[in-house]
Amino acid sequence: MLDAALLGTGGMMPLPNRFLTSLLLRLNGKMLLIDCGEGTQVTLKQLGWGFKNIDTICFTHYHADHISGLPGMLLTIGNSGREEPLELIGPPGLRQVYRGLSVIAPELPFEVRLTELENRDRNELKRGGFAVSAQRAEHMITCFAYSIYVSRTGRFNAEKALALGLPKPFWSVLQKGSNVEFEGRIYTPDMVLGDERKGIKLTYCTDSRPTEGIRSLAQGSDLFICEGMYGEEEKLDKAKEHKHMIFSEAAGLARDSGSRELWLTHYSPALTDPKYFIENARRIFPNTSAAYDRKAVTLAFEE
Repeated sequence: MLDAALLGTGGMMPLPNRFLTSLLLRLNGKMLLIDCGEGTQVTLKQLGWGFKNIDTICFTHYHADHISGLPGMLLTIGNSGREEPLELIGPPGLRQVYRGLSVIAPELPFEVRLTELENRDRNELKRGGFAVSAQRAEHMITCFAYSIYVSRTGRFNAEKALALGLPKPFWSVLQKGSNVEFEGRIYTPDMVLGDERKGIKLTYCTDSRPTEGIRSLAQGSDLFICEGMYGEEEKLDKAKEHKHMIFSEAAGLARDSGSRELWLTHYSPALTDPKYFIENARRIFPNTSAAYDRKAVTLAFEE
């Protein structure tokens, strides 16, 4: 199971009732954060998932509303007792950005490792139980959308294990994906597991025009979280000018990508009540929600 919480839903500036867009994912106790604008640590504290187990922080791009909360977040993670390394992932330029921000967070009890994405359309990474895909978006500066995939192994076949003569204590080791050695022979998981089953996929996109690359990235998502900077159809020209989306465009991406569910986020500060325009999205993609701060869900594997 994959837990997901949208820590904030705002764009440009935090508001009294709306923090900046940030997504937190939790899998087997480990956590991955995407974007960290001003105030992210406050809404995460309200959520109550803790700070210590954040292993990775990904950035879509380096506009302030997506990264200015990083120094405070790192200090809070340090105060939580974390000593294990923490990785930052982002577009080219991450090292320069981190050097500047770390001036006000110079002493941390853990190592910070930096991974810059390659300057190409698609990057693929593996981080713990997460398979991370980063797709180039279309914004005013270099920006990436992210897709997270949690794979699921095939069903364990007890008959195969018995036929191999493997004692039962080894079964769970193979089922978890590790090799075992017994009587001088190496046994691998594929010897006792069926075909890989459908996993869980979540896609997160902010600050972009609709593109074929993002549609491809979101293909088959169980949950697609996408920016809707403006709800009104009349704001389309403004969205194009500033490289953002309106609700109906995000809904079109959800429909065309075959996603199961759409959460709208990254609202303009002027959009005081996103629900007022929700039908502009639902007429295109009915399973659309106007997300709110700390909206959370547990995505489960299919039976």
